[in-house]
Amino acid sequence: MKSTLFVLMTLSMVWCAPSYSKAAEAEKVSLPLEEAIAIAVKNNPEIAAALFKKESSDAMVREARSGFIPQVDFVETFNRTTNPMWAFGAKLNQESIGTADFNPETLNDPDAINNYNSALMVTWPLYAGGKIYTAFKQAGKNREADMLMADRTRQMVIAKTITLYMGMKLAQENLSVVNHSLESAKANLNMVASSFGSGFAVKSDLLRAQVRIADLEQQRLQAESQTEIAQAALNAIMGSPDNNPLILTSPFEKCGPFSGEISQWIDKALSNRPDLKMFLCREEMARHEIRIAKSGHYPSIHLRGVYEKNSADFDHQEDSYTVGAVMQMNLFKGFGIDSKIRNATASLSQLQELMDGMKLGIRMEAREAFLEAASSWQRIQVSQSALNQADEGLRIVQNRYKTGLLTLVSLLDAEVANQQAKMSHKKALHDYKVAMAKLALAAGTIDETFKF
Repeated sequence: MKSTLFVLMTLSMVWCAPSYSKAAEAEKVSLPLEEAIAIAVKNNPEIAAALFKKESSDAMVREARSGFIPQVDFVETFNRTTNPMWAFGAKLNQESIGTADFNPETLNDPDAINNYNSALMVTWPLYAGGKIYTAFKQAGKNREADMLMADRTRQMVIAKTITLYMGMKLAQENLSVVNHSLESAKANLNMVASSFGSGFAVKSDLLRAQVRIADLEQQRLQAESQTEIAQAALNAIMGSPDNNPLILTSPFEKCGPFSGEISQWIDKALSNRPDLKMFLCREEMARHEIRIAKSGHYPSIHLRGVYEKNSADFDHQEDSYTVGAVMQMNLFKGFGIDSKIRNATASLSQLQELMDGMKLGIRMEAREAFLEAASSWQRIQVSQSALNQADEGLRIVQNRYKTGLLTLVSLLDAEVANQQAKMSHKKALHDYKVAMAKLALAAGTIDETFKF
């Protein structure tokens, strides 16, 4: 009687274990991989920040272009002075000089005079030693570099989205495998409980079946937790602060065959990587910086024009204008120009060394990703064969157990082996898809249309 009560309590605890309800499942949103990528590209903050950086570089190009255009300024100045020279000059500009103003006593000790000066000034640089043109070209290269960096950011977000999508898919698949194993374990418990109640099974078999269920319950809880965590990470990469419930609809088993040679993938990476192209832009910018520094040795020529009005009280304004050209050439600046040239040259050399290091890193990334993808593809074939063998082995053991030829221990071992084979196969599929995304990222070819 006590044994029967114990079995009923155990079955009650198993059947009442928490699980996802159909109502909760209905609230989930279907999400294929293509849509997840599109949402991430649209909403991810890292991509948005990169696009704002591009807008900033666009503004810098417009700012550099303004150096070719005449600069127009309006200046309003008020002066009150008793300085003899400035007082006489102010009256002269106001065209109010009289005979009495030439009295030496008045010239040497003038009364205080007010002067309002309204001036419209135009400055137009004709030549600045190539500095303006070079700065404009430099700003264009900076914009190109920012665009390439935005492309690389987009590629990294796409690759991360694929990785997180497949991570959640693997968590869901593992949860499905555990639930299936749990159903089989419950069926085994029912058979053992019936046999134990009839006296055809020993208590150790009943306890072993209960331990198996308890272990699977722990695995189920862990799998559910991993699914929730993976779902939160996928929502985050798509720019959602909430852990929205998702149903991933892209098939997990569908995989295209692995192809290509390692040298081909390395060549792709060196040809297509936006971040390497960005370094080439930075190199050109560094060369422009040297030219800008050298322009300090060259003369600059500006056209200038001023139209002004002077008055003591705005009632009687007198106007005048001045036009002319200014040529300026530095003869000595304390070796500051040469120091700028040396600094810019050293920066170029540093950038070239960093670029060489980046090429080595890109080669290594492409090689590592290729080998991971090739290994994962082979593991899929091996794990599929192992899964077929585990399925057949479990079928044979189940039949023999039902006829009493094998013990419960053999059945449980076969079920554990089958569960592990299923999970290993799912993991191999996951690893291959992630490795292919990593390989496409290393090669710089990944985009919104990426397919396995």
